[in-house]
Amino acid sequence: MSAITAPKPRGGIAQSVADSLVVARRNLIRMSRIPEMIIFGLIQPIMFVVLFSYVFGGSMNIGGTTDPDVYRNFLMAGIFAQTVTFATAGAGAGIADDMHKGLIDRFRSLPMARGAVLTGRTLADLVQTALTVVVLAVVALLVGWRIHEGVPKALGAFLLLLLLGYAFSWIGALIGLSVRTPEAATSGGLIWLFPVTFLSNAFVDSSRMTPWLRHIAEWNPFSATVQACRELFGNPGVTNSTAWPMEHPVLASILWSLVIIAVFRTLAVRKYRSAA
Repeated sequence: MSAITAPKPRGGIAQSVADSLVVARRNLIRMSRIPEMIIFGLIQPIMFVVLFSYVFGGSMNIGGTTDPDVYRNFLMAGIFAQTVTFATAGAGAGIADDMHKGLIDRFRSLPMARGAVLTGRTLADLVQTALTVVVLAVVALLVGWRIHEGVPKALGAFLLLLLLGYAFSWIGALIGLSVRTPEAATSGGLIWLFPVTFLSNAFVDSSRMTPWLRHIAEWNPFSATVQACRELFGNPGVTNSTAWPMEHPVLASILWSLVIIAVFRTLAVRKYRSAA
């Protein structure tokens, strides 16, 4: 009898895209059947909006004023960016859970593109993140946030946010493939996110930081997206700086996100293949 060999994955970009969409659909169906995942994902950013707006709003000096309304408009770009990046932890935990249950091994036995499993997962997380951002924008409007540069630029800002979230989800994918349990993936996904989001211009004016800390904040990929969103939304707090990412935040945001995707997608797919 001839030996039974595992089916080989089919090649081609079209086939890879088709396989990725199938996996993405599978994950979206799974998410829709667990509504508490979406609900809990919405609660945290809404709490940040309310707490930061009303607790710190009157004590933050933005542009020479401590007006709470000014701080709310300053804050929202940071909250949006934090929300899309914190989804990274969920992406990592989801992949780790699939690994733990043996589902990834089943996918490996199918004749499908190797990267499709991870791409499909990150695309599904991107859809969930987009829904979260829509709800968060409604809440922000209710507490006084406004856009001042028109709808097209605002849509551009949201696209930059989703691109950043998608880029960071590949970091989560790599973490999920590198740990043994979903709990470890969640912890590992949050540990590095806190310094990335707080050592930035998201919640405070980076121009008021000490020089060495301001330099870190201004070259933080997270800060570039926040700065770009403030410009496109027409919100206060756009930092005057000679740092290149702060002078060209839209371009810097796109470049940072594309570099992160290129690096961490390559590492994640390589990790996936090596575990096969």
